[in-house]
Amino acid sequence: MSTLRMTSDLRRQLILSAAKRCFARNGFAGTTTKSVAAAAAISEGLLFKHFPSKAALYAEILAEECEADPDLAHLLGQEPSTGTLVELVKGMVGHFMHISDGADEEEAQRIRLMTTSHLDDGEFARLLYSKVGDLIGPVFTASIERAIAAGDAAQIGNEPLNLFWFAHHTVLMAALTRLPAVPCLSYGNAADVERQLCQFILRGIGLNEAAIVSHLDCELSPNSGQSVTAESA
Repeated sequence: MSTLRMTSDLRRQLILSAAKRCFARNGFAGTTTKSVAAAAAISEGLLFKHFPSKAALYAEILAEECEADPDLAHLLGQEPSTGTLVELVKGMVGHFMHISDGADEEEAQRIRLMTTSHLDDGEFARLLYSKVGDLIGPVFTASIERAIAAGDAAQIGNEPLNLFWFAHHTVLMAALTRLPAVPCLSYGNAADVERQLCQFILRGIGLNEAAIVSHLDCELSPNSGQSVTAESA
């Protein structure tokens, strides 16, 4: 039984490795499950036993990249606290603003794919939201609870994870406005926009001004834009 399980796990990893090569070479639209199966030297039917669709394959690859990101892994390993909560928000804002500055076209394409999914069948967006929620949600909600207990935040509603998604939707939309060659909106100076977005989100999730000043006035991490935080989410 355990040998069969190991074989199945190994096959799953081989499929993911083949899919990464295909997506890197042909992009999401140009890759088919048939081409991935061929690259993995298996039948398309066997591929579907592990991944029901191309979107599921791509979402799994992105989730693995998130988990492997050292900056994000370090942050998620921190003790839940007000400071951790602020760092999560700063990292998410920095990540999305970094993408929309045109510094990473591959990530920009992923945002476009995520957005298109909402207007199509929603499969890719649902899969990615689920994976990002499982990865980041527990630390975010635990940090919210610690911030409330410490007197740094007021409770906003009864579903703390919703606050994470509201923050995510805010930065995703802000990034979308800046993706075209001619931005849909001009927010002004990039550093000022990041700080303003952070303030807006932190107030919206319930942090008080003293906590925001105490934690946000620390200089934004120079690597904050490098973390993969869910476009991907």
